[in-house]
Amino acid sequence: MLVFLVLPLAIFVIFVVSPFVQALYYSLTDWTGFSPNMNFVGLSNFVKLFHDTTFLKALRNNALLALVVPFVTIVVALVIAIVVTVGGPSRGTIRGIRGAGFYRVVSFFPYCVPAIVIGLIWAQVYDPAAGLLNGFLTGIGLSGFENFAWLGVVATAMPASMWVIIWSFIGFYTVLFVAAIKGVPSELLEAARIDGAGRFRTAISVTVPMIRDNVQTAYIYLGIAALDAFVYMQAMNPGGGPDNTTLTMSQELFTVAFRKGQFGYATAMGVVLAAVTLLFAALVFTVNRLTGGGDDTGRAKRATAAPAPAAAAPSAAAAPIQRGVSG
Repeated sequence: MLVFLVLPLAIFVIFVVSPFVQALYYSLTDWTGFSPNMNFVGLSNFVKLFHDTTFLKALRNNALLALVVPFVTIVVALVIAIVVTVGGPSRGTIRGIRGAGFYRVVSFFPYCVPAIVIGLIWAQVYDPAAGLLNGFLTGIGLSGFENFAWLGVVATAMPASMWVIIWSFIGFYTVLFVAAIKGVPSELLEAARIDGAGRFRTAISVTVPMIRDNVQTAYIYLGIAALDAFVYMQAMNPGGGPDNTTLTMSQELFTVAFRKGQFGYATAMGVVLAAVTLLFAALVFTVNRLTGGGDDTGRAKRATAAPAPAAAAPSAAAAPIQRGVSG
């Protein structure tokens, strides 16, 4: 009892719970961060926070990142994973396209590079005068992109920054989904193929429903990464971009704490960021539960629901799941 419950619980409380409690207390003070003195100010930091236009702009930017980055990353990673695992020839053994192993390795390369290095590399790629992107675009005849500041224009700063984050995560989640798809029973895929389902229908009706829990986990992790995004944004646009277009809450927190010496106020920002992150995770879990997630039996039935052509007779191989197919 002492070894397997009390000790782990004590470690968790000391190193995980207590820092949260301490941060919550600091957010209710006027602590400067460089003095042992602090005065209790109650909720005034939070009241000030939601009247701070800069922080509210950063909050909106984070919300946009949390909406776009996970969705696009997961869709692209799923497409690549499906293509390299079950997107091969429609006859014979179910397999990926030719050279699938090569594509898996290449897609994983960006995840092997540290985030700060990725941010600095893409900052150079987006450089108006000497950047690779503008050089390529002007080289193929698009003269309008000569000296174009991708990170200095309101219309392109956020999309360009989002692309960097998406590009850096696609490889890892492709490998995650490949491993999940490898665990899908081949009998389901064979039955769907026998009953007339094409590649797209098989992917939507069989493969994706069977790896639903993996997709949910990936969505939560990507949402948390997008809600932070400090390293990428700080490397590409340390000032927050034009009109604070790419400013994130973590960047504003860093500025307020270490440049303005307002640690109490900055900690209040951290508390809000933690609350938003927990709300995002809870929302993903709720949506997944309301749409049928976590029900293995129901998921298996839905996964075999690829419609058979009207003229096709049921095959013996598909007989065990024919009720689901015809439905």
